[in-house]
Amino acid sequence: MNSTISTQNLRGNLFVRNLLTFFTHPQARAVGLVFSSESILMASWGAHIPYVKQQLHLSDAQLGMTLFALPVGLLMMNPLTGWLVAKLGEARACLWSAVLLCLSILIPISATHPLVLCFGLFLLGLGAALINVAMNTCATNIERTEGIVIMSSCHGMWSLGGMVSAGLAGIAIAQHIPPFVHIATVAALVLLMTFLVQPILSGIPSSNLASEGDKAVSSFVRPNRDLMLMILIGLAIALGEGAAFDWSAVYLRETLGASSQIAPLGFACFSLTMTAGRFLGDAIIPKIGAKRWLQVGATIGTVGLLVAILIPHPPTALLGFALLGVGCSLGAPILYSASLRIPGIPPAAGLATFATFSFVGFLAGPPIIGFVAEAFGLALGLAFVAGVLLISALLARLVNLF
Repeated sequence: MNSTISTQNLRGNLFVRNLLTFFTHPQARAVGLVFSSESILMASWGAHIPYVKQQLHLSDAQLGMTLFALPVGLLMMNPLTGWLVAKLGEARACLWSAVLLCLSILIPISATHPLVLCFGLFLLGLGAALINVAMNTCATNIERTEGIVIMSSCHGMWSLGGMVSAGLAGIAIAQHIPPFVHIATVAALVLLMTFLVQPILSGIPSSNLASEGDKAVSSFVRPNRDLMLMILIGLAIALGEGAAFDWSAVYLRETLGASSQIAPLGFACFSLTMTAGRFLGDAIIPKIGAKRWLQVGATIGTVGLLVAILIPHPPTALLGFALLGVGCSLGAPILYSASLRIPGIPPAAGLATFATFSFVGFLAGPPIIGFVAEAFGLALGLAFVAGVLLISALLARLVNLF
């Protein structure tokens, strides 16, 4: 009797109910795996950035310049994304973008010249642009047609993939597995998983069928006041994510003198807390309020980076990146959902416009940090990110989330 009551209470818990809905829904699970596949690849690459930097004898500024190749690829793909998704459908767009990511990620890890590195990262940007729009549209289509909320959990799967991948990368480095072998193995597994979920993804109603009259998924609009504020806040959050992704390992290894095994754990700690926050998000946001969380989260992220900077030891830096993960965890799910509800802007257009600018911030932010680091040191580069997050907390007071 008591066990029955406990089970009923557990299922009645909002957090548990949301997780059960997500993980027991085949299409939601499949889309979540697509989210995780991108972060698995990106985190595997991110863990080996110090290795590539050392192999090519790059300075911080030179590394920052080469990292710009990724957002360049993303920006060049964006005008074609709508046509490709419309022609292929969201499911096949997810498939072919994953194929491109899995093949192109083999180039930068084996680069023998900075130009080869730039070419590989450019191709990664092409694939990232396409999969980012396709998978978020798949999640939106499921929410619209099934009447369930999965966006936060899908982004949680992205974080979970990055966390697991960064941890496995640390083990691979500790076991002296050659970086190319590690990356190639991960790419092969992701490719296999992508093919396995294709039949399920193909059953998700397309955006054109789900909402007649909506503009194409990649339609862009001129941002109004509220969408512009969302974009600016999203850029700040994406900058924090990009700092953890591209620079946490470098900061721990080169600035704080952590071992090559410990350095990847910065992103792992960030991903751990971000993952927990996102899976808790559907229960947390109704209690705290989306607008208030944007303010609180940005402040927590700022504090986390300041801890990593002002107490410059590997253990406190890991704590700082963990706090940064908490602060950045719910920003993307909140803003992705809000971008669909802006009066006067078609949902697909609002989503595509916000997603594009947000991902540009994620990709272009790290190179900017590299330039600041070259001139003033990496600690000040991270302090720049902390300042931007603090500004976003102030902007969050002004935005309407509808």
